[in-house]
Amino acid sequence: MDKKAIALLSGGLDSTLAIRLLLDQGIEIVALNFTSPFCQCNRKNSCQLESKKVAEKLDVKLKVIGLGKEYLEMVKSPKYGYGKNMNPCIDCRILMFKKAKNYMEEIEASFMITGEVLGQRPMSQHRKAMELIEKEAGLEGLILRPLSAQVLNPTLPEKIGIINRDKLLNIRGRSRRPQIKLALHYKINDYLCPAGGCLLTDPIFAKKLRDLLNHLKNPLWRDIKLLKIGRHFRVSNLAKVIVGRNKDENEQLLKLAKKEDSILKVTDYTTPVVIIQGRLNEEVIQLASKITVRYSDAPKEIPVTVLCQIDRDESLRKEIAIEESQLENMRI
Repeated sequence: MDKKAIALLSGGLDSTLAIRLLLDQGIEIVALNFTSPFCQCNRKNSCQLESKKVAEKLDVKLKVIGLGKEYLEMVKSPKYGYGKNMNPCIDCRILMFKKAKNYMEEIEASFMITGEVLGQRPMSQHRKAMELIEKEAGLEGLILRPLSAQVLNPTLPEKIGIINRDKLLNIRGRSRRPQIKLALHYKINDYLCPAGGCLLTDPIFAKKLRDLLNHLKNPLWRDIKLLKIGRHFRVSNLAKVIVGRNKDENEQLLKLAKKEDSILKVTDYTTPVVIIQGRLNEEVIQLASKITVRYSDAPKEIPVTVLCQIDRDESLRKEIAIEESQLENMRI
């Protein structure tokens, strides 16, 4: 075992501090960042960009790994279940740690560093969960958590003297005060995601994802991306309507729409872009048209012209806005 480690780097404060503590002990570190459509870190930047900024400031190499189809399959059916919403935190950590182990072996690093804090996350950061994740990932004794090391069992690099345990910390629980104090010490004042950046923990997003998985057997990443855009309405068991909320979302919907998706707009007033996904019939088209009128600037009490692009053929129809009470029953 030598003084080379990989470190999981989200771009947030805890992982940044964990790396900084080990750099102080002369450890050679290669940072590893995982990307996922479920990340909600947005300072108009992704967590990937944030991790790149942090890696540059810390002067460490960075490897970025995208979580693909197997990650989505895990989210659909996690072995260890979900947290409060659709967050399969234990299964997620196991999958990431397995991939991290593969990369660790590839670059001949000896152990792994994370910014985890004992007791900070209710599902995956208590002692039993940490031990389970290590075992499932095949990394027992090789995951060093510098922020909580003194309240956890010594890891192999600590036992053999590569790491000075006395220079590690004993942080536990959900308070951020120790990390903020340490950040001031290291003059770290620009960080994000202090409360976590995973959309799977968000109840509104989780409801949309649950609806998607209930109605679509094999969703694509494009379907996941659409969950982050617009208002969603389940207009039938086989069809869903998505309504853009602003110019940016309208543009995103047009970019993500497939040729089999129908696109609706009001013609003579400021209008959202509305897409229909799924199986069409007259009732679905009528409901989608009424929803389009409801969220446009058109009068709500009189028939308004709606442009419908279906199978690349365009047609016009007159509809009045749907009633709010009816709309709420469809809202996802």
